[in-house]
Amino acid sequence: MSVEFNAVATGLLVALILLWNLDFITTLLNLRSLDPIVPEEFKGVYDQEKYARSQEYARANARFSVISSTISLTGFLAFWFIGGFGFLDDLARGLGGSILAIGITYIAAIAILNHLFQLPFEIYDTFVLEERFGFNKTTPKTFIADQVKSFFLMAILGLPLVAGLLWVFENIENAWLWGWLGFTAFTLLLTYLAPAFILPLFNKFEPMPEGELKTSIEDMARKCEFPLTEVSIMDGSRRSAKSNAFFTGFGKNKKIALYDNLIEQQTTDELVAVLAHEIGHFKRKHIVQRVALSIVQTGILFFLLGLIIGGENTFATQLYDAFGTVPSAHSGLVLFMIVFGPVSRLISVAMNAWSRKHEFEADAYAADAQGTPDSLVSALKKLSTENLSNLTPHPLNVFLNHSHPPVLTRISALRGEST
Repeated sequence: MSVEFNAVATGLLVALILLWNLDFITTLLNLRSLDPIVPEEFKGVYDQEKYARSQEYARANARFSVISSTISLTGFLAFWFIGGFGFLDDLARGLGGSILAIGITYIAAIAILNHLFQLPFEIYDTFVLEERFGFNKTTPKTFIADQVKSFFLMAILGLPLVAGLLWVFENIENAWLWGWLGFTAFTLLLTYLAPAFILPLFNKFEPMPEGELKTSIEDMARKCEFPLTEVSIMDGSRRSAKSNAFFTGFGKNKKIALYDNLIEQQTTDELVAVLAHEIGHFKRKHIVQRVALSIVQTGILFFLLGLIIGGENTFATQLYDAFGTVPSAHSGLVLFMIVFGPVSRLISVAMNAWSRKHEFEADAYAADAQGTPDSLVSALKKLSTENLSNLTPHPLNVFLNHSHPPVLTRISALRGEST
């Protein structure tokens, strides 16, 4: 089938170009908002040379973002307009086999092509951009090993999931409902198993040794009635000089992992403040809220996906025609992900706003738990400095893209100052 430039194709093309232009304008505004003078709050933390370097890092990332997004959009449009999706569908069907085997072949081919297309950008980001600013610690050997592990994980976990979804949509009535329930169960199970079986494939986790830091963390967890069962140190410095910390686990089985370089950069009080912030997310039910909303959103997506795979409406018919593919579960799944991209971007704006609200609440909880905001303020300053964060992002960029408030805004809120 040839590609048909109909109403759905026109709408999608316009949406993709508008979003690219919005991102481009936002990037320009963000660059214009860079202030060469170190903010008063960061004097004594950011010296002028390192601050200037953080702004050069922001400029370099902006240039890379514009170039990579332009190439990605151009590549996608070229593949679309030359009939690439229909060609792969015909090729998969030509190999023979059941409709399920054809679907798995088609989706696997799309995923591999997309990965290969994005791989040069990932290599440049890691070994050129991040290397230039002293962040990259990943060796070529580690990078290749990560790629191989990721490939096998996708094969082991992704293929059965895709096969299951395709089978459901090909054989069961009300497939969207059963697909939603199965996908939700799979996601929750994966979230539960990841800390024990997946994360250790990429990083080493060592129990935190006894000492002041571990005692202070456990004391804070007890004070906040947080069910902490394990504290470990992750070798984050093996891949990047950037630092972080995160929680894993469900219910009364919470674990915290601190990057080894975070421990080197922060004092005990600052690390406890970071912990208290994460506990704040738990105590304020942010995690439960996000999981619940994610499940509801997934249900809506599967319902819409069912309408497209069914192909019995004008929109679905025009969507298949726009990409030159035959109506089927596998092409419907791929095309739905494409057409939902612009919608997902709009939803992310609302989700980011909600996330920023949660960050303020978690900050306030941490300050309350420690009896002072000073340790968290100090921790935020060090994290921003070590990661060469942009201290003055443009409000439009924050609105569209930031899941966390700008650090200066967070510090003002912690001190009870108007922003």
